[in-house]
Amino acid sequence: MMGETGTPSASQAKTQAGQSPARQGPAGRTPPGDRPPVRPPAAPDSRGAPLPPTLRRNAPLVPTDSAASRALAAVIAILTFLAALCAGAAEIVASSAVQWQGTVAQEVTIQVRPSPGRDIDADVARAEGLAKATPGIAGVRVFSKAEAERLLEPWLGSGLDLSDLPVPRLVTLKLAETAPDLKPLRASLTEALPGVASLDDHALWLRRLSTAANTFVGVGIGIVVLVLVATGLAVVFATRGAMAGNREVVEVLHFVGANDDFIARAFQRRFFGLGLRGGIIGSGAAIAAFALAGLVARNWRSGPAGEEIEALFGSFHIGWRGYAAVLLIGVIASVVTGIVSRLTVRRFLS
Repeated sequence: MMGETGTPSASQAKTQAGQSPARQGPAGRTPPGDRPPVRPPAAPDSRGAPLPPTLRRNAPLVPTDSAASRALAAVIAILTFLAALCAGAAEIVASSAVQWQGTVAQEVTIQVRPSPGRDIDADVARAEGLAKATPGIAGVRVFSKAEAERLLEPWLGSGLDLSDLPVPRLVTLKLAETAPDLKPLRASLTEALPGVASLDDHALWLRRLSTAANTFVGVGIGIVVLVLVATGLAVVFATRGAMAGNREVVEVLHFVGANDDFIARAFQRRFFGLGLRGGIIGSGAAIAAFALAGLVARNWRSGPAGEEIEALFGSFHIGWRGYAAVLLIGVIASVVTGIVSRLTVRRFLS
Protein backbone atom coordinates (compact mmCIF):
# COMPACT_ATOMS: atom_id res chain seq x y z
CA MET A 1 0.00 0.00 0.00
CA MET A 2 1.40 3.33 -1.00
CA GLY A 3 1.39 6.37 1.19
CA GLU A 4 -0.04 9.61 0.15
CA THR A 5 3.35 10.84 -1.12
CA GLY A 6 3.78 7.75 -3.43
CA THR A 7 6.63 6.24 -1.39
CA PRO A 8 6.46 2.60 -0.15
CA SER A 9 5.42 1.95 3.35
CA ALA A 10 7.78 0.67 6.05
CA SER A 11 6.50 -2.93 5.77
CA GLN A 12 7.05 -2.95 2.01
CA ALA A 13 10.56 -1.57 2.46
CA LYS A 14 11.36 -4.34 4.95
CA THR A 15 9.97 -6.97 2.53
CA GLN A 16 12.04 -5.66 -0.39
CA ALA A 17 15.13 -5.52 1.78
CA GLY A 18 14.62 -9.16 2.87
CA GLN A 19 14.43 -10.28 -0.80
CA SER A 20 17.82 -8.67 -1.69
CA PRO A 21 20.04 -11.38 -3.35
CA ALA A 22 23.31 -10.36 -1.67
CA ARG A 23 24.58 -8.27 1.12
CA GLN A 24 26.26 -5.05 0.17
CA GLY A 25 28.59 -2.98 2.15
CA PRO A 26 28.96 0.75 2.15
CA ALA A 27 28.54 2.50 -1.16
CA GLY A 28 27.21 -0.71 -2.78
CA ARG A 29 30.54 -2.72 -2.47
CA THR A 30 30.69 -6.47 -1.77
CA PRO A 31 32.27 -7.30 1.59
CA PRO A 32 35.78 -8.83 1.36
CA GLY A 33 34.65 -12.22 2.73
CA ASP A 34 32.21 -12.72 -0.18
CA ARG A 35 34.62 -11.93 -3.07
CA PRO A 36 35.81 -14.83 -5.31
CA PRO A 37 39.60 -15.55 -5.42
CA VAL A 38 41.41 -13.73 -8.19
CA ARG A 39 44.63 -15.11 -9.77
CA PRO A 40 47.44 -12.63 -10.29
CA PRO A 41 47.87 -11.75 -13.96
CA ALA A 42 50.98 -12.65 -15.92
CA ALA A 43 53.78 -10.13 -15.83
CA PRO A 44 52.90 -7.57 -18.51
CA ASP A 45 55.34 -5.94 -20.82
CA SER A 46 55.57 -2.20 -21.46
CA ARG A 47 52.41 -2.33 -23.56
CA GLY A 48 50.37 -4.26 -20.97
CA ALA A 49 50.39 -7.66 -22.82
CA PRO A 50 51.62 -10.88 -21.05
CA LEU A 51 55.23 -11.86 -21.78
CA PRO A 52 55.91 -14.99 -23.86
CA PRO A 53 57.17 -18.05 -21.92
CA THR A 54 60.75 -17.62 -23.16
CA LEU A 55 60.95 -14.08 -21.75
CA ARG A 56 59.50 -14.68 -18.32
CA ARG A 57 61.67 -14.50 -15.25
CA ASN A 58 63.86 -17.58 -14.54
CA ALA A 59 63.07 -19.08 -17.98
CA PRO A 60 66.13 -20.62 -19.71
CA LEU A 61 67.48 -19.05 -22.86
CA VAL A 62 67.29 -22.36 -24.73
CA PRO A 63 64.23 -24.58 -24.10
CA THR A 64 65.23 -27.39 -21.77
CA ASP A 65 62.53 -29.93 -22.54
CA SER A 66 61.37 -29.63 -26.12
CA ALA A 67 60.73 -32.27 -28.75
CA ALA A 68 63.82 -31.16 -30.69
CA SER A 69 66.03 -31.49 -27.59
CA ARG A 70 64.76 -34.98 -26.85
CA ALA A 71 65.26 -36.00 -30.48
CA LEU A 72 68.83 -34.68 -30.47
CA ALA A 73 69.62 -36.54 -27.24
CA ALA A 74 68.23 -39.73 -28.79
CA VAL A 75 70.35 -39.27 -31.93
CA ILE A 76 73.49 -38.69 -29.84
CA ALA A 77 72.70 -41.78 -27.75
CA ILE A 78 72.31 -43.96 -30.87
CA LEU A 79 75.51 -42.66 -32.47
CA THR A 80 77.43 -43.09 -29.22
CA PHE A 81 76.12 -46.65 -28.91
CA LEU A 82 77.32 -47.52 -32.44
CA ALA A 83 80.71 -45.89 -31.85
CA ALA A 84 81.11 -47.72 -28.53
CA LEU A 85 80.25 -51.04 -30.19
CA CYS A 86 82.94 -50.45 -32.83
CA ALA A 87 85.49 -49.50 -30.18
CA GLY A 88 84.65 -52.55 -28.06
CA ALA A 89 84.84 -54.89 -31.06
CA ALA A 90 88.22 -53.44 -32.02
CA GLU A 91 89.44 -54.02 -28.45
CA ILE A 92 88.22 -57.64 -28.55
CA VAL A 93 90.02 -58.27 -31.85
CA ALA A 94 93.22 -56.60 -30.63
CA SER A 95 93.22 -58.62 -27.38
CA SER A 96 92.49 -61.86 -29.23
CA ALA A 97 95.25 -61.14 -31.75
CA VAL A 98 97.77 -60.56 -28.99
CA GLN A 99 96.71 -63.82 -27.36
CA TRP A 100 96.95 -65.72 -30.66
CA GLN A 101 100.36 -64.26 -31.42
CA GLY A 102 101.63 -65.13 -27.96
CA THR A 103 100.40 -68.71 -28.29
CA VAL A 104 101.72 -69.25 -31.82
CA ALA A 105 105.07 -67.60 -31.08
CA GLN A 106 105.73 -70.14 -28.34
CA GLU A 107 105.64 -73.04 -30.79
CA VAL A 108 107.47 -74.03 -33.96
CA THR A 109 106.80 -76.97 -36.23
CA ILE A 110 109.06 -79.45 -37.99
CA GLN A 111 107.46 -80.93 -41.09
CA VAL A 112 108.79 -84.30 -42.26
CA ARG A 113 107.61 -85.25 -45.74
CA PRO A 114 107.53 -88.85 -46.95
CA SER A 115 110.08 -89.61 -49.65
CA PRO A 116 110.49 -92.70 -51.86
CA GLY A 117 113.12 -95.05 -50.53
CA ARG A 118 113.16 -93.51 -47.07
CA ASP A 119 111.68 -94.66 -43.78
CA ILE A 120 109.34 -91.92 -42.61
CA ASP A 121 109.34 -93.16 -39.02
CA ALA A 122 113.15 -93.11 -38.89
CA ASP A 123 113.20 -89.59 -40.32
CA VAL A 124 110.69 -88.45 -37.70
CA ALA A 125 112.77 -90.00 -34.92
CA ARG A 126 115.90 -88.27 -36.27
CA ALA A 127 114.14 -84.91 -36.35
CA GLU A 128 112.88 -85.45 -32.81
CA GLY A 129 116.38 -86.20 -31.57
CA LEU A 130 117.80 -83.06 -33.19
CA ALA A 131 115.05 -80.95 -31.63
CA LYS A 132 115.62 -82.32 -28.14
CA ALA A 133 119.34 -81.60 -28.45
CA THR A 134 118.73 -77.92 -29.27
CA PRO A 135 119.00 -75.50 -26.31
CA GLY A 136 115.87 -73.52 -25.50
CA ILE A 137 113.37 -76.24 -26.48
CA ALA A 138 111.02 -76.88 -23.55
CA GLY A 139 109.04 -79.78 -25.04
CA VAL A 140 108.72 -81.95 -28.14
CA ARG A 141 105.54 -83.67 -29.37
CA VAL A 142 105.38 -86.02 -32.34
CA PHE A 143 102.08 -86.34 -34.21
CA SER A 144 101.19 -89.85 -35.24
CA LYS A 145 100.04 -90.70 -38.78
CA ALA A 146 96.40 -90.86 -37.63
CA GLU A 147 96.66 -87.47 -35.92
CA ALA A 148 98.24 -85.92 -39.00
CA GLU A 149 95.43 -87.29 -41.19
CA ARG A 150 92.83 -85.98 -38.73
CA LEU A 151 94.16 -82.47 -39.25
CA LEU A 152 93.05 -82.69 -42.88
CA GLU A 153 89.42 -83.53 -42.09
CA PRO A 154 88.16 -79.89 -42.09
CA TRP A 155 89.26 -79.60 -45.74
CA LEU A 156 88.89 -83.18 -47.08
CA GLY A 157 86.09 -84.49 -44.88
CA SER A 158 85.99 -87.48 -42.56
CA GLY A 159 85.89 -91.19 -43.38
CA LEU A 160 88.38 -91.02 -46.27
CA ASP A 161 91.22 -93.46 -46.81
CA LEU A 162 94.39 -91.35 -46.87
CA SER A 163 96.86 -94.21 -46.74
CA ASP A 164 97.92 -93.65 -50.36
CA LEU A 165 98.44 -89.91 -49.91
CA PRO A 166 101.89 -88.61 -48.90
CA VAL A 167 100.68 -86.97 -45.71
CA PRO A 168 103.55 -85.18 -43.93
CA ARG A 169 104.32 -85.93 -40.30
CA LEU A 170 104.55 -83.09 -37.81
CA VAL A 171 106.77 -82.53 -34.80
CA THR A 172 105.78 -79.54 -32.62
CA LEU A 173 108.37 -77.85 -30.44
CA LYS A 174 107.40 -75.78 -27.40
CA LEU A 175 109.87 -72.98 -26.85
CA ALA A 176 111.15 -71.77 -23.51
CA GLU A 177 110.26 -68.32 -22.18
CA THR A 178 113.46 -66.96 -23.64
CA ALA A 179 113.18 -67.39 -27.41
CA PRO A 180 116.09 -69.57 -28.61
CA ASP A 181 118.10 -69.17 -31.78
CA LEU A 182 116.60 -71.59 -34.30
CA LYS A 183 119.24 -71.16 -36.99
CA PRO A 184 121.41 -74.05 -35.73
CA LEU A 185 118.39 -76.39 -35.64
CA ARG A 186 117.37 -75.37 -39.16
CA ALA A 187 120.90 -76.01 -40.39
CA SER A 188 121.03 -79.40 -38.65
CA LEU A 189 117.73 -80.49 -40.23
CA THR A 190 118.90 -79.40 -43.67
CA GLU A 191 122.13 -81.36 -43.25
CA ALA A 192 120.66 -84.53 -41.70
CA LEU A 193 117.40 -84.68 -43.67
CA PRO A 194 117.95 -82.77 -46.92
CA GLY A 195 114.77 -82.19 -48.90
CA VAL A 196 112.74 -84.06 -46.28
CA ALA A 197 112.46 -81.94 -43.13
CA SER A 198 111.76 -78.23 -42.83
CA LEU A 199 111.35 -75.91 -39.86
CA ASP A 200 108.41 -73.48 -39.76
CA ASP A 201 108.56 -70.75 -37.12
CA HIS A 202 105.15 -69.30 -38.24
CA ALA A 203 106.70 -65.87 -38.80
CA LEU A 204 104.77 -65.32 -42.04
CA TRP A 205 101.50 -66.31 -40.40
CA LEU A 206 102.20 -64.04 -37.44
CA ARG A 207 102.84 -61.09 -39.75
CA ARG A 208 99.59 -61.71 -41.60
CA LEU A 209 97.69 -62.02 -38.35
CA SER A 210 99.19 -58.80 -37.05
CA THR A 211 98.34 -57.00 -40.29
CA ALA A 212 94.74 -58.23 -40.22
CA ALA A 213 94.28 -57.24 -36.57
CA ASN A 214 95.78 -53.79 -37.11
CA THR A 215 93.58 -53.29 -40.16
CA PHE A 216 90.46 -54.19 -38.19
CA VAL A 217 91.44 -51.87 -35.35
CA GLY A 218 92.13 -49.07 -37.84
CA VAL A 219 88.72 -49.58 -39.46
CA GLY A 220 87.10 -49.47 -36.03
CA ILE A 221 88.85 -46.22 -35.16
CA GLY A 222 87.80 -44.77 -38.52
CA ILE A 223 84.17 -45.69 -37.88
CA VAL A 224 84.32 -44.06 -34.45
CA VAL A 225 85.69 -40.86 -36.00
CA LEU A 226 82.94 -40.88 -38.66
CA VAL A 227 80.28 -41.34 -35.99
CA LEU A 228 81.66 -38.39 -34.03
CA VAL A 229 81.65 -36.30 -37.19
CA ALA A 230 78.01 -37.26 -37.77
CA THR A 231 77.28 -36.24 -34.19
CA GLY A 232 78.86 -32.85 -34.82
CA LEU A 233 76.80 -32.32 -37.97
CA ALA A 234 73.60 -33.21 -36.14
CA VAL A 235 74.49 -30.70 -33.43
CA VAL A 236 75.15 -28.02 -36.08
CA PHE A 237 71.66 -28.41 -37.57
CA ALA A 238 70.05 -28.57 -34.12
CA THR A 239 71.88 -25.43 -32.98
CA ARG A 240 70.87 -23.52 -36.09
CA GLY A 241 67.27 -24.56 -35.53
CA ALA A 242 67.41 -23.45 -31.90
CA MET A 243 68.91 -20.10 -32.90
CA ALA A 244 66.21 -19.56 -35.52
CA GLY A 245 63.49 -20.44 -33.01
CA ASN A 246 64.90 -18.07 -30.39
CA ARG A 247 65.77 -15.16 -32.68
CA GLU A 248 63.53 -12.76 -30.71
CA VAL A 249 65.17 -13.78 -27.47
CA VAL A 250 68.64 -13.21 -28.91
CA GLU A 251 67.61 -9.78 -30.20
CA VAL A 252 66.26 -8.79 -26.78
CA LEU A 253 69.47 -9.97 -25.12
CA HIS A 254 71.51 -7.89 -27.56
CA PHE A 255 69.24 -4.94 -26.88
CA VAL A 256 69.80 -5.13 -23.11
CA GLY A 257 73.58 -5.37 -23.56
CA ALA A 258 74.37 -9.13 -23.65
CA ASN A 259 77.40 -9.94 -25.82
CA ASP A 260 77.92 -12.90 -28.14
CA ASP A 261 80.02 -14.80 -25.58
CA PHE A 262 77.17 -14.80 -23.07
CA ILE A 263 74.70 -16.14 -25.65
CA ALA A 264 77.20 -18.72 -26.95
CA ARG A 265 77.88 -19.97 -23.40
CA ALA A 266 74.16 -20.39 -22.79
CA PHE A 267 73.76 -22.54 -25.90
CA GLN A 268 76.97 -24.43 -25.14
CA ARG A 269 75.81 -25.37 -21.63
CA ARG A 270 72.46 -26.54 -22.97
CA PHE A 271 73.87 -28.66 -25.78
CA PHE A 272 76.66 -30.01 -23.60
CA GLY A 273 73.99 -31.28 -21.23
CA LEU A 274 72.15 -32.92 -24.12
CA GLY A 275 75.36 -34.50 -25.36
CA LEU A 276 76.26 -35.74 -21.90
CA ARG A 277 72.82 -37.28 -21.48
CA GLY A 278 72.99 -38.99 -24.86
CA GLY A 279 76.58 -40.12 -24.27
CA ILE A 280 75.74 -41.69 -20.92
CA ILE A 281 72.73 -43.52 -22.37
CA GLY A 282 74.68 -44.76 -25.41
CA SER A 283 77.73 -45.85 -23.40
CA GLY A 284 75.57 -47.58 -20.80
CA ALA A 285 73.70 -49.46 -23.53
CA ALA A 286 76.99 -50.56 -25.13
CA ILE A 287 78.36 -51.81 -21.80
CA ALA A 288 75.12 -53.72 -21.21
CA ALA A 289 75.37 -55.23 -24.72
CA PHE A 290 78.93 -56.47 -24.13
CA ALA A 291 77.98 -57.86 -20.73
CA LEU A 292 75.03 -59.71 -22.30
CA ALA A 293 77.24 -61.05 -25.10
CA GLY A 294 79.74 -62.34 -22.53
CA LEU A 295 76.96 -64.04 -20.58
CA VAL A 296 75.59 -65.71 -23.71
CA ALA A 297 79.09 -66.83 -24.73
CA ARG A 298 79.64 -68.41 -21.32
CA ASN A 299 76.36 -70.30 -21.61
CA TRP A 300 77.28 -71.60 -25.07
CA ARG A 301 80.82 -72.51 -24.11
CA SER A 302 79.92 -76.14 -23.35
CA GLY A 303 78.99 -76.88 -26.99
CA PRO A 304 81.33 -77.25 -29.97
CA ALA A 305 80.04 -74.06 -31.58
CA GLY A 306 80.76 -72.13 -28.39
CA GLU A 307 84.28 -73.55 -28.25
CA GLU A 308 84.97 -72.43 -31.81
CA ILE A 309 83.59 -68.95 -31.13
CA GLU A 310 85.65 -68.64 -27.97
CA ALA A 311 88.76 -69.82 -29.82
CA LEU A 312 88.27 -67.13 -32.48
CA PHE A 313 86.91 -64.17 -30.51
CA GLY A 314 87.61 -64.99 -26.88
CA SER A 315 84.96 -64.69 -24.17
CA PHE A 316 83.64 -61.28 -25.39
CA HIS A 317 85.25 -59.68 -22.35
CA ILE A 318 86.64 -56.31 -23.36
CA GLY A 319 88.55 -55.70 -20.12
CA TRP A 320 89.14 -52.44 -18.34
CA ARG A 321 90.66 -50.83 -21.43
CA GLY A 322 87.55 -51.59 -23.44
CA TYR A 323 85.21 -50.23 -20.78
CA ALA A 324 87.39 -47.13 -20.44
CA ALA A 325 87.23 -46.62 -24.22
CA VAL A 326 83.44 -46.93 -24.20
CA LEU A 327 83.09 -44.36 -21.41
CA LEU A 328 85.64 -42.09 -23.11
CA ILE A 329 83.57 -42.11 -26.29
CA GLY A 330 80.54 -40.92 -24.32
CA VAL A 331 82.56 -38.07 -22.83
CA ILE A 332 84.03 -37.15 -26.22
CA ALA A 333 80.54 -37.06 -27.75
CA SER A 334 79.34 -34.60 -25.09
CA VAL A 335 82.46 -32.43 -25.46
CA VAL A 336 82.09 -32.39 -29.25
CA THR A 337 78.44 -31.40 -28.82
CA GLY A 338 79.32 -28.45 -26.58
CA ILE A 339 82.21 -27.19 -28.72
CA VAL A 340 80.33 -27.51 -32.01
CA SER A 341 77.28 -25.73 -30.61
CA ARG A 342 79.42 -22.83 -29.36
CA LEU A 343 81.20 -22.46 -32.70
CA THR A 344 77.90 -22.63 -34.56
CA VAL A 345 76.34 -19.93 -32.38
CA ARG A 346 79.34 -17.64 -32.80
CA ARG A 347 79.27 -18.11 -36.56
CA PHE A 348 75.49 -17.51 -36.60
CA LEU A 349 75.82 -14.28 -34.63
CA SER A 350 78.77 -12.91 -36.58
